[in-house]
Amino acid sequence: MSADHRDSGGSLRDIEAKLDQVVARHGALGERLAGGAFEAAERARLSREYAELSEVVARIGEWKKVRAEIAELAAMVAAEGEDAEVKALARDELAVLEKRLPDLEDAIRIALLPRDEADARNAILEVRAGTGGEEAALFAADLFRMYQRYAETRGWRFEVMEVAETAKGGFKEAIAGIAGADVFARLKFESGVHRVQRVPETEAQGRVHTSAATVAVLPEAEEVDVEISDKDLRIDVFRSSGPGGQSVNTTDSAVRITHVPTGIVVSQQDEKSQHKNKAKAMKILRARLFDRMRAERDAERAASRRSQVGSGDRSERIRTYNFPQGRVTDHRIGLTLHKIERVLAGEALDEIIDALIAHDQASRLAAMQ
Repeated sequence: MSADHRDSGGSLRDIEAKLDQVVARHGALGERLAGGAFEAAERARLSREYAELSEVVARIGEWKKVRAEIAELAAMVAAEGEDAEVKALARDELAVLEKRLPDLEDAIRIALLPRDEADARNAILEVRAGTGGEEAALFAADLFRMYQRYAETRGWRFEVMEVAETAKGGFKEAIAGIAGADVFARLKFESGVHRVQRVPETEAQGRVHTSAATVAVLPEAEEVDVEISDKDLRIDVFRSSGPGGQSVNTTDSAVRITHVPTGIVVSQQDEKSQHKNKAKAMKILRARLFDRMRAERDAERAASRRSQVGSGDRSERIRTYNFPQGRVTDHRIGLTLHKIERVLAGEALDEIIDALIAHDQASRLAAMQ
């Protein structure tokens, strides 16, 4: 939803005229969509805005209904000559509704918060082994599979785009495309350094080692988002190889694309077709360039960035997975879950993500008071 339709400052009574504008905009959009002929992109944009406003309008309607009922019940309680039993019932119902009203108001304020324009997009997931050698690579593989399982639980499509595997089954780097409803909105807080504390299988003394992997979640970019000139690209083709340099293809189907102005390099070799590898590499390159553009824009909005959960900086340690204690701790919000196996299975990851989203919303609401 555009920022034009979102304003959560002050009490809702103070901005009731603004809420009426939101309801009016929703009605106007409904009429346009029902009677107009649009290009596909324009219809998709208007339909998205209409769907987002529908949720807000429903909450505004419920809030207004509860307020009207509260006024009616308060009048009954204050009325002289009213039956005592009726007054008692009205007083009980009034107390219930007055307790419910703040929750409805908070829900509307949250719905009115400016929405990240990328929230509804699909995402590119990149997981890389950090410090810790082979153990870090094994942990990177665990994280990648965690997100794959999580995607399955939400009915998202998870497409493995590139995996650089080690001899022991770890991942030096793994990239996937994830498509579905609100993918980026739910995964964007996963970007950062994830740390693991456990005893490696190769550790004879039983000592706990600490390793790390980095996760980057990038909103998928459309061609219209990022203009890439052919003259800015250097494209090299080479023969695909497997772990340890083992050749897996007898033709030069692997592709390496260098974006000269930024120095960003993307390689793809999973497909046997050079054309398909180039298309995948361009998709990743476009997402990385779009992410860089967003980061530069966000840096210019330092004041609003302070209201975000964490800085989003991928050098920031965001979470620790401690196997001896069976716990996962998210350091940004101080949340600890003693269910590490369920988190890594993707089953309990929603508990962390929901808490991060709630913290982000609360921080932004507080900043707008």
